[in-house]
Amino acid sequence: MALDHRLTPEHEELRRTVEAFAHDVVAPKIGDLYERHEFPYEIVREMGRMGLFGLPFPEEYGGMGGDYLALGIALEELARVDSSVAITLEAGVSLGAMPLYLFGTEEQKRQWLPKMCSGEVLGAFGLTEPDGGSDAGGTRTTAVKDGGEWVINGSKCFITNSGTDITGLVTVTAVTGRKADGRPEISSIIVPSGTPGFTVAAPYSKVGWNSSDTRELAFDNVRVPLANLVGQEGRGYAQFLRILDEGRIAISALATGLAQGCVDESVKYAKERKAFGRPIGDNQAIQFKLADMEMRAHMARIGWRDAASRLVAGEPFKKEAAIAKLYSSTVAVDNARDATQIHGGYGFMNEYPVARMWRDSKILEIGEGTSEVQRMLIARELGFAG
Repeated sequence: MALDHRLTPEHEELRRTVEAFAHDVVAPKIGDLYERHEFPYEIVREMGRMGLFGLPFPEEYGGMGGDYLALGIALEELARVDSSVAITLEAGVSLGAMPLYLFGTEEQKRQWLPKMCSGEVLGAFGLTEPDGGSDAGGTRTTAVKDGGEWVINGSKCFITNSGTDITGLVTVTAVTGRKADGRPEISSIIVPSGTPGFTVAAPYSKVGWNSSDTRELAFDNVRVPLANLVGQEGRGYAQFLRILDEGRIAISALATGLAQGCVDESVKYAKERKAFGRPIGDNQAIQFKLADMEMRAHMARIGWRDAASRLVAGEPFKKEAAIAKLYSSTVAVDNARDATQIHGGYGFMNEYPVARMWRDSKILEIGEGTSEVQRMLIARELGFAG
């Protein structure tokens, strides 16, 4: 049977709703916030009221009862206008709340998910370390049992949503023991914001995503209850790999949105901007560039929706998620570059959205697994070791 990734009426209604929100609410405000490196609290609150943070979660936990396809649709529409807002949603849902939903105890879910689904509280995903990078298994942060508590020491870097005024917790990976062969056993542990010894650094100065909160974290004899363990002890690494597999679909949807946003802005500009007495869009060279950009965005959309559909259906999706993430992130960079070229000198001015999109695109080839990691994962799924 042929694949059909056309949206259901319910998903199309969601798409239209988020599209209108992105253009009517996000677009007029985000440029100024972005240039001032300010977190978009009002926009996030409105997204919470809309239920976007609860899209893929059951109603019993305060969610909307939707699925991962619905989350991807929302992310794509937001990223067509701005990626800082989109990544705030992506990280809050797939990295912040999803670990608790998939692996947390019922008590942990009841305590945290309703507040996270409403956007009242953001959660963060503490995996990457300063000396780790793509080597997520090389965790050096430790957690040692002392009576009824974990004592955590170490640091994390590049952690999204970790230092906002509404951040409620960070789920961190830490070494909690050693296997018989000496390899570390890694577990996942909830560290609530404000816990003594838990320090959140000042925001990074970044090339892009300037309205997204990204920080380094430090843990100095941080004590939390043993009950803050998420999932099974020693299974934290495997759990986070599952989270990353799903997250790649979300990042792919976001990258597709950025790629499509570049098309939107460039088509509009090509019809309005005149050179030598006529719109630059009359030139076939511009038309062909726009055609290539639209083709890339279209194929990227098919890729992430295919991976999301497999996830929703309970089918294997690891390879498809890696393919979608690799392709869409490449497409986002290509479209951002071409959009800037079409805009000429104006594309280098921050008042134009494509300048923001250009700055935001590169991280998509790095975060949630670099392009090199995606190629490695695809090769493994084809049966190659290494």
